[in-house]
Amino acid sequence: MIANLWRLVLLLGVLLAGPALALMTGEVSLDRSWYTASRESAAIVPPAASTPEAVVQVYGARTFHWRGAFAVHTWIAVKAENADRYVTYEVIGWRHWRDGSGLTRREGPPDRRWFGAEPQIYAELRGAAAARAIPEIEAAVAAYPYADEYRTWPGPNSNTFTASIARQVPALKLDLPPTAVGKDYLPPGDFAAPTPSGSGYQVSLYGVLGGMLALEEGFELNLLGLTFGVDPKDLAFKLPGLGRVGVN
Repeated sequence: MIANLWRLVLLLGVLLAGPALALMTGEVSLDRSWYTASRESAAIVPPAASTPEAVVQVYGARTFHWRGAFAVHTWIAVKAENADRYVTYEVIGWRHWRDGSGLTRREGPPDRRWFGAEPQIYAELRGAAAARAIPEIEAAVAAYPYADEYRTWPGPNSNTFTASIARQVPALKLDLPPTAVGKDYLPPGDFAAPTPSGSGYQVSLYGVLGGMLALEEGFELNLLGLTFGVDPKDLAFKLPGLGRVGVN
């Protein structure tokens, strides 16, 4: 009995060490307010009007408050050739709870801060490759099966949405970070699928337990929705809370 208790304590310590470090290093802020946190552009990309070529980008940023120690929120932005604005697609929990559907389409800057958190670009296509991908992305968004469902953990959530779209648009070669909790959630009854990058395969039990092996993602082990892994391509380890940690 005591030995089992110590094993449980050790497991929890391993799972929570990364999120705790993310809090201690200040990467995650606990003093922001929903009402005052910035949603302004981070000025990562130039305005759409000055970018004539087609563009597709996948973004992510730490989620709000303590949840940011565990996870990021992700979204997809597209801009057709010669279009004067970006269109962003994402799933937002509070919109689901308010309106019954979390699937959101928004026009405007794609690189807005997520309630104060700085966004990062995880994947990008430009020019002809982006022009070919945009209709595929829009079709995948329209067919997303969980628009009227949302669970912060283990999914379906915003990262489930982004991973689902990426599986149908392999040109993105999307390697979502280990902090994209919910990316491994698969439909009930489906326990295997291509990885979001399309470069390998994964098995998953409702996003709670699983693993993947792929050229882009490397090797990942998912335990209670938290990811451990190794990415040989980028010479990095993957850890809960901390995300991708390079060895160089």
